[in-house]
Amino acid sequence: MSHENFPRELLNRPVSERLAYFRSYTVAHPLLKEADTALKRAIQEPAGGSLVFVVGPTGVGKTTLRLRVEQYLKEAFLPEAKEDVGRIPVVAVEAVAPDSGNFNWKDYYQRALRSLEEPLIRHKIGSCGQDLHTCTSRTAGTELRYALEQALRFRRPTAVMVDEAQHLTKMASGRKLSDQLDSLKSLANLTGCVHVLIGTYELLPCRNLSAQLSRRSIDIHFRRYRADDPKDVEAFQRVIFSFQRQLPLAEEPQLWRDWEYCYARSIGCVGVLKDWLTRGLAAALETGAATLTREHLEKYSWSMDQCEKMAQEALEGESALTEKREVRIRLLTLLGLEPKPGLTDIGATAEIRGMTATNQGSRRGRSRVGERSPVRDAIGSRCQNAG
Repeated sequence: MSHENFPRELLNRPVSERLAYFRSYTVAHPLLKEADTALKRAIQEPAGGSLVFVVGPTGVGKTTLRLRVEQYLKEAFLPEAKEDVGRIPVVAVEAVAPDSGNFNWKDYYQRALRSLEEPLIRHKIGSCGQDLHTCTSRTAGTELRYALEQALRFRRPTAVMVDEAQHLTKMASGRKLSDQLDSLKSLANLTGCVHVLIGTYELLPCRNLSAQLSRRSIDIHFRRYRADDPKDVEAFQRVIFSFQRQLPLAEEPQLWRDWEYCYARSIGCVGVLKDWLTRGLAAALETGAATLTREHLEKYSWSMDQCEKMAQEALEGESALTEKREVRIRLLTLLGLEPKPGLTDIGATAEIRGMTATNQGSRRGRSRVGERSPVRDAIGSRCQNAG
């Protein structure tokens, strides 16, 4: 993580340039690097995974991650660019939130085709024999999907990056939600192009809608920094220190001293922190302030209610992604596996054994109607008295 200061000549430049410099600055922090490595590996070695889910809290830096990976794929393609001029190394498209209740696939196909530099999208002739604008909505959508399939086959991108992919979940029912993901999965399979779905924890229900979808997907969790982990705390403090050295102000602010306040109002998300500092910097530059103060931070931070909402959603998402012991127990029981070391943890193994012993004991204790319970009968004494 670099701790170099900003170029001092920026102090003599217009406010807009100084603000643009900070906006463009990115901290290569540990969690970003971790997610970056995992995503590159998933794209280059999908191993049967045609869909890659990148999920994390709002403001964690998912768009920054996408831009980094896109740049990497473009640079990796440069040696082949002269020989394969028709190929596009990566396609980026944003899933737009629908105005009504349902996600607009026709709009998505058009945006994807524009990213693929497909010509005359609005004037393609479909099997209906007329311009797409005079076809029905269903027919136009079908023709646009076919055009997208053909474009992906011809352009052969390494990956299709879908940002704000949680908008795909905007459907009326769970059954339609399953259709949404099946449509993308089949598009990925038919074209041999990995689709990367980047979004908030709202994407989580999409991962396990069917066994086929589970097998064809890869999960990447781009998490926030946690205050209960000393390594996370140290890394977050280093992020703050990196940011404060890049603020193009006459005096370097001492933000690291207020790291707990910065953490609480950003919930440990670097993207939220960056946006917050950008707002404070803009105000400081406009007023000619020499540095960024605690007053700037307090004035331009998100409210407690907003931070609480972000924190709640982050914690719920993290909980959903945490592997739970009871789920491992259910899986072993479902598969009829005997508890063995290595398949589960010691506590789960003991619990399964206890469940098994209880079930066996309860079966032994039961008797059928009219069947005498097994008891030991008294012998000898009664016969002697009768004699």
